[in-house]
Amino acid sequence: MTKDYGYEIDMLPVGSGEKSGDAIALRYGNSTDGYKVMVVDGGTLESGEKLVEHIKNNYTSLPEQRAQLDLLQQLNTRHALQRQREGQLEARIQSFELAYRMQMDASDAFDVSKEPEHIRKMYGDGVHARQCLIARRLLEKGVRFVQLWHGEGQPWDNHDDIEVNHRRLAKQCDQGIGALLLDLKQRGMLEDTLVIWGGEFGRTPVVELPTAGANAGKINGRDHNHWGFTMWMAGGGVKGGTAYGATDEWGFKAAENPVHVHDLQATILHLLGFDHEKLTFRYAGRDFRLTDVHGHVVKEILA
Repeated sequence: MTKDYGYEIDMLPVGSGEKSGDAIALRYGNSTDGYKVMVVDGGTLESGEKLVEHIKNNYTSLPEQRAQLDLLQQLNTRHALQRQREGQLEARIQSFELAYRMQMDASDAFDVSKEPEHIRKMYGDGVHARQCLIARRLLEKGVRFVQLWHGEGQPWDNHDDIEVNHRRLAKQCDQGIGALLLDLKQRGMLEDTLVIWGGEFGRTPVVELPTAGANAGKINGRDHNHWGFTMWMAGGGVKGGTAYGATDEWGFKAAENPVHVHDLQATILHLLGFDHEKLTFRYAGRDFRLTDVHGHVVKEILA
């Protein structure tokens, strides 16, 4: 998206699967080819002050930093001209500007204390609710892609007591997600924002028996099942209230209108304004597609 559409803001937040549910990683800037990114890990996101450790300069104000950076930019521009606008040097120069923008834009976007009380109440309490609210603030600032990761570690990987655990996890997600969709709709943003909720597989319809090793002693869980599971999408050109496809009588395999991951990719790319058949990357002398040669757009779910 960034490569084809460019930046509205030099900040691309994504969910960090390596961190706890409180953490969101920031992706900033470009590299030698103008769209690769570097990653800066965030901490607990209670407010902008806690976004990233030492994000605030305790010795120089932002206006003073801006003046210093403007002078540095003039000197760096001269230097770049002497080096024939070398790609790596250009990226290094831009990193100074991005570091400043990080202090200005990121701190403000993640500071949910600036939201009215009724909005914070609508989203509710808890980490995931705060993540959903932050996601809306980031979208308002022009961030093109936001990923939220719910829960610390692998909480949905319920090989044990799935009924109790899934009910608890769903309750943690429900209010924040509902508030996000409502908030986006009220602000006129939902029609331009594609919201996707899901994971990489579902669970089996039968009880997973205890086995030696990691699952020893566990009961009433479910194993991984990639043969049939559900994801949902909202906004962004999706036909609301539509259910597409169905599993077999056991809930084990997709039996009616199965959607392959390449079909899902093709549909998402279409909703984002891309032709998946023309979106290719060069590797080993060949042009490859993200959707291979099998993916097709699921037109039945398009508004």
